[in-house]
Amino acid sequence: MRILVLSFYFKPDLCAGSFRTTALVEQLKQQAGVEVDVVTTMPNRYASFSAGATSDEIDGAIKIKRVELPSHNSGMVDQIRSFVTYYRQAKKLVKHQNYDVVFATSSRLFTAFLGATVAKDKKVPLYLDIRDIFVDTIKDVLNPHLARVLKPLLSCVEKYTFRSANHINLVSRGFEGYFKSRYPDVKYTWYTNGIDDEFLDLPVKESSDDSASKTILYAGNVGEGQGLHSIIPTFAKRVPSGFEFKVIGDGGRKQLLQSAIDSNNVELLPPVNRAELIQKYLDADVLFLHLNDYDAFRKVLPSKVFEYAATGKPILAGVAGYAAEFIRAEVPNAQVFAPGDSEGAVEALTKLSMSFTDRRAFIEKYTRNHIMQNMSETIVGLGERE
Repeated sequence: MRILVLSFYFKPDLCAGSFRTTALVEQLKQQAGVEVDVVTTMPNRYASFSAGATSDEIDGAIKIKRVELPSHNSGMVDQIRSFVTYYRQAKKLVKHQNYDVVFATSSRLFTAFLGATVAKDKKVPLYLDIRDIFVDTIKDVLNPHLARVLKPLLSCVEKYTFRSANHINLVSRGFEGYFKSRYPDVKYTWYTNGIDDEFLDLPVKESSDDSASKTILYAGNVGEGQGLHSIIPTFAKRVPSGFEFKVIGDGGRKQLLQSAIDSNNVELLPPVNRAELIQKYLDADVLFLHLNDYDAFRKVLPSKVFEYAATGKPILAGVAGYAAEFIRAEVPNAQVFAPGDSEGAVEALTKLSMSFTDRRAFIEKYTRNHIMQNMSETIVGLGERE
């Protein structure tokens, strides 16, 4: 069986989509008689971070093709140019190839749309892995006038894409109502994000002494969706003395965050590779997560939750909706506050136990390899049925 995997991000890129797809391909590689073609991009998640990769790579039954993108800085126009380049080059690369199933993983709809067009061209089943609801999100993150203009067009793209699918996996149970009400005839699964091997069996590192300064760490994208500029500047002023913030990452709102900070207990740092990032997690006293106060984000479950939880460190999360429910139910020694509420954040911070928390039950339940093994079997099964 030959499977085409379409993912805008893949190793060695630094983002949830890359980690997820890489883990899935590793599991597909274990399936007997399966060959996989991965069509992705050269590492591009952050303009300020580069990682070596080749345009062509072969790993046993896995063939990886990486498309070179124009340079960009995460702006909307840059992102459109990048995707158009990826779309055109991907179509060329697969034009004369034959597949038994097309798999596409997507957060911004368009890789899923690419998958739908390729599956239609090849007349093979389509398996979509959906990490966000783009049409639902644009009303919150785009200029309202632009969103009104784009939404009818994007809704048409969404309908074509999801009605083309034979199977849709949703990474968050919060997406269920949206999809099942619009696309009731599709087969659904809910294979979430999970904990990668690098986060298993980490050493126990207790928080710093009570008399020492304590670090609240955020690591990841610094964009409109995370809304760090709406919480960290005021939160940093309100925290008890001795707390300092470190923000590791890059994104479209980093400059806005920088300009909004007027306290000396916040440090902004560039992205780092995964090995360094894990050490930063272990060195921190509290791991911080925040999503902007938008309706669409009440449905999501950030992948960062799984990484943070695996460290045993206290977690402070400014989230609402499904993510808040999940954290309260599944993650011990994690406190939730309303997005953008700096007073609530301080109150939640005081409720955390500044010590290591044994989360072995959570880790066993959400180990990425186990989740991706099950997901890979459903992909192969789709190809076999058709």
